[in-house]
Amino acid sequence: MNIRIKWLRDQLKSMELDGMIVTNPINVKYLTGLEEEGTFIVAPKENVFLTDSRYIESVNNKLTIDDEIIAYDVKNMSKYDYEAFFMCCHDIGFEEKYVTYETYKKYLQTYQVNLVETEGIIENHRIVKDEEEIELIQQACEITDSAFEYVKKILHYGMTEKEVKFEIEKFMIENGAEGVAFDSIVAFGENTSMPHAVPTNRKLQSGDIIQFDIGAKYQGYCSDFSRVVFVDYMKNEYEDSYNFVLEQQQRIVDSFKNGVNIKQVMKDRESDYHLKNFSVMHSFGHGVGMDLHEEPFLNAKMDLYLKENSVVAIEPGVYKAGRFGIRIEDTYLVTKDSCINLTKSGKNVTIIPIKDKKTLDL
Repeated sequence: MNIRIKWLRDQLKSMELDGMIVTNPINVKYLTGLEEEGTFIVAPKENVFLTDSRYIESVNNKLTIDDEIIAYDVKNMSKYDYEAFFMCCHDIGFEEKYVTYETYKKYLQTYQVNLVETEGIIENHRIVKDEEEIELIQQACEITDSAFEYVKKILHYGMTEKEVKFEIEKFMIENGAEGVAFDSIVAFGENTSMPHAVPTNRKLQSGDIIQFDIGAKYQGYCSDFSRVVFVDYMKNEYEDSYNFVLEQQQRIVDSFKNGVNIKQVMKDRESDYHLKNFSVMHSFGHGVGMDLHEEPFLNAKMDLYLKENSVVAIEPGVYKAGRFGIRIEDTYLVTKDSCINLTKSGKNVTIIPIKDKKTLDL
């Protein structure tokens, strides 16, 4: 028996819904294990995966009797087949965040039911990870840590941001990742002032600050990690901001455990920023799992209590337009009494002495 589908059925029953149409690909995979393009339907009598001829063979090769899912090729279905899923039903849930108005109207016409918003019930359930999910995230974090250690050793004058990005992502894939959790951010010098800088042909120079924001994906689960390093020496103007960001991250970590109110912790951190005349340019973090950014989001508007076995990325940052930016980020596991760091790379000031355009030998 698929315990996640059973859980969803129980939730729908408590909401007095007769079924649900699941369209978010991440939620489909979470419930079914299927990555192929399609729609998952929880109908009163059966669980259905609608796909087409490009994927039907692959889907059927993966499904077992225990999955309790029947796959249909939509090209071989009639209007009656669609209506039969919800025959004699009235209220059917749908994912309002992942359905266009055009698709909404199509569902009404196709299934002849009343569509009811489900308000992210699957995403909210995904906040708490099971043991297997935590292990997969830990593997993604280990690959990410290793990639960071590797790239520090190969930096040399004249390398571009794009070249460093390529080396990081190549290393991850060669060392067990199925891919990257997101497009890696590598920024030098003044480019670090942009939180989501896109790597360019800017070349590495002495005195540069380098911002890394990287993450691996391992068997469908993500990691998220940020560090800054300094080339040859650390400019005095960086020191205060670096220490502030590191302190803010530690304060969040020290506060986080099961049952803590996110809103209150983030309001305290915003107060610290305002006292220093720093701008809060993005949230202090977010949940991490099958999606890189998922519930819960760490900001002062999130009136939500942390749950044991949730995984969050904590990422305070300070940015000076046109000059520099500093962000430190780690992936953490929230426990009953604390918050455990899953990304293990050190956070002390790191100065890399690069000489004569040669590969660095640490």
